[in-house]
Amino acid sequence: MEFTTLKNGVRMPLEGFGVFQVPDAALCEQSVTYALSAGYRLIDTAAAYFNEAAVGAAIRKSGIPREELFITTKLWIQDQGYAHAKQAFEASMENLGLDYLDLYLIHQPLGDYYGSWRAMEELYKAGRIRVIGVCNFYPERLVDLCLNVEIPPMVNQVELHPFFQQTKALDTMREFSVQPEAWGPLAEGNHGIFTHKLLTDIGRKYGKTAAQTALRWNTQRGVVIIPKSTHPERMSENLDIWDFTLADEDMSAISALDLGHSEIIDHSTAQTAKYLNSWKIHD
Repeated sequence: MEFTTLKNGVRMPLEGFGVFQVPDAALCEQSVTYALSAGYRLIDTAAAYFNEAAVGAAIRKSGIPREELFITTKLWIQDQGYAHAKQAFEASMENLGLDYLDLYLIHQPLGDYYGSWRAMEELYKAGRIRVIGVCNFYPERLVDLCLNVEIPPMVNQVELHPFFQQTKALDTMREFSVQPEAWGPLAEGNHGIFTHKLLTDIGRKYGKTAAQTALRWNTQRGVVIIPKSTHPERMSENLDIWDFTLADEDMSAISALDLGHSEIIDHSTAQTAKYLNSWKIHD
């Protein structure tokens, strides 16, 4: 495993395991157990994934020292605002069964996220959270937040894969020392990524699969990745990307795959804002 050092000095694994769309408690706990056994140490969940308790159960049963783990969860829109964020954080900690959190993220750039950020800054100062950050913040929202808070975000988790590369957004993150983290680094299986000809041909040169090639491409850009799978063999495959380096010409060839837009979700539209705000995770 390789690590990146965040601007506050915390070391973050460049690859982790995501549990989005694994709401079944038994399957989620089993998947995290497999992932930890395979060698993953960064686990990424969220209140809106409805599986924090299952993640916590797998962590406790693993026997892995807490300091070796990097656990992430996220604050949903419904719980935005100073007081609500404090309550939501405590609820997530209870679900996870943890004394402190490695990374807490504002899940969407909607609602009173400035109020939430003030709460997160206090929790960070109190040592309850080691790293604070955001998700799905496009450059203009990220810059505005960075310029108007006491402690700027340290991580921005956004959609990043060969077909939506967000090169300019990455430039902005680097300008403000914000670590990029990729959700959907395998494009959620779209674009025939697992059998894509270019990715397959490049991977063959290194004895790797198309998926491994796509994942390694992102990490070589300095991006943290959190691929998700419920299959142990795929988990191991996704983790087996640290023994090769893509040549410059291969990185350039993959760069040409960029479509320049997302085909999963566009956070800049009114329709998306309406949809996400309507999604309630509790009464």
